[in-house]
Amino acid sequence: MQLNTREDAVKAQRVARQTLLSFLLRHGYRYEGKSNWSLAHFNWLADIKFPHRAQQIAFQEYIHAVKELTERVQRLTYQVQELVTTWELAPMVKALQALRGVSLIVAATTIAELGDLTRFDSARQLMAYLGLVPSEHSSGNTVRRGGITKTGNGHVRRVLIEAADAYKHPARETRTLLKRLEGLPEEVRKIAWKAQVRLCGRYRKLMTRGKTRNSVVTATARELSAFMWAIACALLPTE
Repeated sequence: MQLNTREDAVKAQRVARQTLLSFLLRHGYRYEGKSNWSLAHFNWLADIKFPHRAQQIAFQEYIHAVKELTERVQRLTYQVQELVTTWELAPMVKALQALRGVSLIVAATTIAELGDLTRFDSARQLMAYLGLVPSEHSSGNTVRRGGITKTGNGHVRRVLIEAADAYKHPARETRTLLKRLEGLPEEVRKIAWKAQVRLCGRYRKLMTRGKTRNSVVTATARELSAFMWAIACALLPTE
């Protein structure tokens, strides 16, 4: 479904952007605005003039590379959107997008890689399959917990960790999220809101305890997968 191709394009885009920023830093240019790659940032880039012709040409080539890869990512994203509409698992992809941070790409990647989530007997089983549960090391009567196992599907684990970062903000239903909720069963909407309240609060609580950002995001991604499983179960037909 072009998802792996899109992932490769996103990686190439990320490298191209970093290369451009590194080039600018070497020459003393640092953007002081709110965020890179916004319209304001590109306007700032357009105003930069290097003193030497070779530098200016190199600079423009870096910008062209970023723009070309950005357009490629957009094309592939559109293709995924088109293909999902004809997919038999499209209803599940749509339902998962009720969850904050779970974009079309996150939902489609999850279902494309894992299939029907209800094939897992429990949310815990899904977490373990994704390698999001802590590892354990036993020594005599002592059991120590370490980092996550990182077994199973790395593609889904990666997109879930990216999605989990959305829970650093207070729980709220934005216009974008309300649009995604349209037409979904009430049970799915309830699960999605429960997830927001739970995960936003947990994210804030763990950060307050002094946990590292990576460990907080990983813990949030682990619980997010459980709510995805719950939504998939809510779609099962009742007898």
